[in-house]
Amino acid sequence: MKIDFENPLAIKIRKQIVQALNDFNMIEDGDKIMVCVSGGKDSSVLLALLTEIQRRSERRFHLEAAILDQKQPGFDAAKFKSWVEGLGIKLHVIEKDTYSIVKEKVQGGIYCSLCSRLRRAILYDFAYDNGFTKLALGHHRDDVVHTALLNLFYVGTTASMPPKLLSDDGRNILVRPLSYVSEREIEELAAIWAFPVIPCNLCGSQDGLKRQRVKKLVRDLEKEIPNIYASIQTAMSNVKPSQMMDQNLWDFKNLKAEPSSPQVAHSPSESSEELKV
Repeated sequence: MKIDFENPLAIKIRKQIVQALNDFNMIEDGDKIMVCVSGGKDSSVLLALLTEIQRRSERRFHLEAAILDQKQPGFDAAKFKSWVEGLGIKLHVIEKDTYSIVKEKVQGGIYCSLCSRLRRAILYDFAYDNGFTKLALGHHRDDVVHTALLNLFYVGTTASMPPKLLSDDGRNILVRPLSYVSEREIEELAAIWAFPVIPCNLCGSQDGLKRQRVKKLVRDLEKEIPNIYASIQTAMSNVKPSQMMDQNLWDFKNLKAEPSSPQVAHSPSESSEELKV
């Protein structure tokens, strides 16, 4: 099936991606980008639209995709691989049996945490070993909001998924071009495009996931507060350190009035030339 990039919803999401790419300088000339795909709707929509952005852009960058075959029973990437190659993109299928490890280590609990850590380590190593300068992940706006609330409710930290991140080991730069895109619109576009999807049989059917509970909470609140997702995301980019309690961000103990020396917020540095929509 040919992808219709001129669909109005596809154009809207593409423009949101480009806005995020420009706001956080996610893609630079000469980048070799590994798009981490799962076979699901989010990363697949991202991959397809990045090919269109690449076609339109004056900035020169290279795209390849990578999917992890975790040896789950019934995993079959054949149709998905054919679809990706139809976009003109090379797909790396990385085979690592993390399924057995997770099933062995997690008895009666939730698989996602261990599974994601193993998957992340494998993808990071592959990207570094193969000279990729960036890893593009398929996390969308709703993921960002849900993660912020999960950390707030269950961990006691104010943290989420930043649009651009240096990995802990300093070897990889991660980017999340869907940071401004809602999950509902991705779902709608995925239904229109009807590309093959690979289901996750390891954790998709597990009950009691905290993320599912938070998602339901926010969507219930959305009925009363229509712009709640946008409001929470805006709050994450509008942090006022002096209004928080983190003493690493603000020296409360030595705080003194200095009327003659007003504190001035630093303005972000000017960005480089923007990608074209």
